[in-house]
Amino acid sequence: MEKRLRLAPSPTGLFHIGTARTALFNWLYAQKIGGKFLIRIEDTDFLRSKSEYTTNILEGLKWLGLKWDEEPVKQSDRISIHKNYIKKLLECGAAYRCFTTENEISELREEQKKKGLPPKHDNRHRNLSKADIETFISQGKTSVIRFKIDENIKITWVDQIRGEIKWQGKDLGGDLVLSRRSLGYEIGDPLYNLAVVVDDNFMNITHVVRGEDHISNTAKQILIYKALDFKLPIFSHTPLILNSEGKKLSKRDCVTSIDEFRDMGYLPEALANYMAFLGWSPKSSEGEILSLDEISKFFDLSDINKAGAKFNWEKLNWINSQYIKKMELIKLSKIIQRYWDDMSWKPPSQEWAVKLAILLRDSMTVLKDAIDQSKPFFLLPPIEKEGQDFLENKDSKASLKLILNYLIHQNTVKLDQEKAKAIINEISKRHNVKKGILMKSLRVAFFGCLSGPDLVQSWELFSESKSDISRIERCLITD
Repeated sequence: MEKRLRLAPSPTGLFHIGTARTALFNWLYAQKIGGKFLIRIEDTDFLRSKSEYTTNILEGLKWLGLKWDEEPVKQSDRISIHKNYIKKLLECGAAYRCFTTENEISELREEQKKKGLPPKHDNRHRNLSKADIETFISQGKTSVIRFKIDENIKITWVDQIRGEIKWQGKDLGGDLVLSRRSLGYEIGDPLYNLAVVVDDNFMNITHVVRGEDHISNTAKQILIYKALDFKLPIFSHTPLILNSEGKKLSKRDCVTSIDEFRDMGYLPEALANYMAFLGWSPKSSEGEILSLDEISKFFDLSDINKAGAKFNWEKLNWINSQYIKKMELIKLSKIIQRYWDDMSWKPPSQEWAVKLAILLRDSMTVLKDAIDQSKPFFLLPPIEKEGQDFLENKDSKASLKLILNYLIHQNTVKLDQEKAKAIINEISKRHNVKKGILMKSLRVAFFGCLSGPDLVQSWELFSESKSDISRIERCLITD
C-alpha cells in the first residue's frame, strides 16, 4: 500500500515556522519510507482565508526545498461532499440538529465557570422529536449539527511519537459541532474536524503528522472515522516550538514567519537543517550540517522528542554561518550583490565582487550582514574616536606618510595581496617601523577604527577601487 502524508495549512496568515517544521517532518518521513508528500489547503474559514496566504505558503515550501508530489487540494472545493457525509451521519443517528442559541451556550458556560467546571455542552437537544425540530424550525431558529459522543467511550491509539494515548468521551467537551448554523433543514458549512476526516480519507492519507495541540482533535476525529467506516491513519503528534521562556512561540516573539527568516538573510538549506533538529535527534551521531536528502535517510518519527523544543537563535546562526562558508563563491557574490543593488552600490568589477565575498564569507552569520560589512568598501567611513586617538600618535601618521610616499613615487596604481605585504615589509625594514604600527595606521585610514576584516585582502580591494590613497590622505590632511 502506498504511504501518503500531507500538510494541511489554513491560509489565514503568513507561513509560520511551526507549520514549516511540520511540513519538514512530513516530507522527511515520506522520503524515508518511500511515500508521497501532499498539500491540502484548508480554506473553509472564509472570513480569514486569503489567496495571498495560500501563495505565501506554497512559495515558502518551494523556498525550503519541500516539493509536493501531487496537485494541492483546496478544501473549499469539496464543501458539498463534506455536507453529504454530515447528512449520512444524521441519517444513521450518529449526529443531530442542535438549536441551542449562542446566549444559551454563554449562560451554560458562565454557570459551569461559577461551579469550577470545565466548559462542556450539555447535549440538551440530542433526543429531540421530529415535532420538536419542526417547532424550532417554524420559529425561525438556526441549528448546528452535532456529532454524538458517548461519555463512557474510551478512545485509544498508538502514536508514533508518544506511544499509547488514551482519552475518554467525557473529556471531549460534549457532543461535537460538525457544521456552522443554518436555517431550516439546510446543513451549514462544515467545520474542521469533519472536513479533515473526510478529506484525509479522500486523499488516502496513511500517516497524519501534526502538532501536539491537535491531540484532542485526534480523539474526536477517530470517532468520526469509525462512524463513517473509514480506515484510520497512523497518527504522530510533534512537540510545539517554544520561545526562550518555554512558552509557545508566537508573534510576540517578533520572528515567526518564513518570510521574516528569509528577509533576515537565512539560507533555506540552513533553516531547514536547523528545523530538522528542532525537536528531533537521531539515535546515532551523523553530524549537524546535513542536507535534507542526507537527513531523510536516517530520519524516524520515533526519534522525535515528546517535550517542547526551545528555539535557539545561537544554534540557527551557527548553522547558517556554516552554510555561508561552504557556499560556492560565485553564487555567494551574486546573492551579496542583490543587497548592494538595493543600496545602489556598484562594484568596480565582477572579479572585485568575488574577492569581497571571499573576504566577508567567514565573518558573515546571515546574508544581510553583507550590508554592514560591505559598507566601508563603498562609502568612506568616519574616523571613530579610537581611530582619532591612534592617529594622535606621531608614529601612526609618520607611517601613513611613508606608505603614501611609496605609493606615489612607485606609481603604484593597483596592488595584489603579495605586493601589499611586500610594501609593509619593505617600509618596516627600511625605516625601522613596527609592522603593527603600519597595519593599525592603515586600518584607521581604511575603516576609521582599529578593527575590521583582513587588512591585506582589504588593501587589494581598496587599491582596485582606487580609494586607498584618498583614504590615507584624509588622515594627513591636518598636517
